[in-house]
Amino acid sequence: MKILHQDTKRKRIKVRIDNLDDLWHLKNLIDEGDIVSAVTYRREENQRDTLRASRGEKKRMRLDIEVEKVEFHDFTDRLRILGTIEEGPQDLGSYHTLNLTEEDNLTIIKEEWKEHHLKRLKEAVESSERPLVTLLAIEEDDATIAVLRQYGVKEMARVNPNMGGKMYDGDKMTREEFFGEVGEKLKLILKEGSPLVILGPGFTKEDIYEYLKRHHPKMIENAQVVHSGCGGMTGIHEVLKSGKEGGVLEQQRVSYEAEKVEELLVRIKKDEPLAYGMESINKAVEMGAVETLLILDKRVRDKEGEQIMERTEQLGGNVIIVSSSHEGGDKLEALGGYGALLRYKIE
Repeated sequence: MKILHQDTKRKRIKVRIDNLDDLWHLKNLIDEGDIVSAVTYRREENQRDTLRASRGEKKRMRLDIEVEKVEFHDFTDRLRILGTIEEGPQDLGSYHTLNLTEEDNLTIIKEEWKEHHLKRLKEAVESSERPLVTLLAIEEDDATIAVLRQYGVKEMARVNPNMGGKMYDGDKMTREEFFGEVGEKLKLILKEGSPLVILGPGFTKEDIYEYLKRHHPKMIENAQVVHSGCGGMTGIHEVLKSGKEGGVLEQQRVSYEAEKVEELLVRIKKDEPLAYGMESINKAVEMGAVETLLILDKRVRDKEGEQIMERTEQLGGNVIIVSSSHEGGDKLEALGGYGALLRYKIE
């Protein structure tokens, strides 16, 4: 994401969407009641008579929408912003949906830009400069390729050497063919120079590394091999929990979030300084005991959640918004969507 213009007096910021992760950041940044201005397409209504209207062609126009709902659709690479038209050439007060994608510009107007809004915006700008990490989880009988995005892990392809079909004339793939198919899939997904993490149990991960070294040397210029107890998406989530072991994963947001949620769960087991549940967390916040507050992205828009975040930051605590799109988010949601790592125990 890139900030194109910032007007603090008029409380408006104009940004450009550079990638899919920006859509997720905007989903968490734009609140109900905000005004969003963007170029869109809308039909003109042509009145033929007093009883019947014909639908005109869609025309390009700029509309200001008062936001009622924001939806992030990663399967279509779109952000949908639903609301009523506040300013534009026609249909004031009518409902309209802005469909935003990469390379679109939009202006966001808020009554107040709070600290967590600006922090999220800064993070989105910084994350745009980091390359995407591709993960290859491989075993003897299965390979899963996924991309690590800011909001979670997106599975991109799967190869199974035991699959039949016309492509292989009903025969099982040989090991060489299996590795060859994995290499072809990686060609389509892995961007040149981007980090690649190869993981899995046993020695297959080392073998595929050597195969890629011989046949696709550019793919492994920024690659590393990491051990996991199993393959597939389960193995990928296992490695993400211990991001420090993955090297390039250490600075990735999803890995960082997952690691902090795991730390919270370990503290629960060991009875170390922590809090979960609204009453306990509120008490810890007011005592200034919260070192790190974990809050699920679904709770950010709640009035209670916003107040807890603001109070935590006022008293010197750190706030981490955890995505609900990965395993760490699921675990935090099971605890009510909030958790806190404390500086010291409280009664």
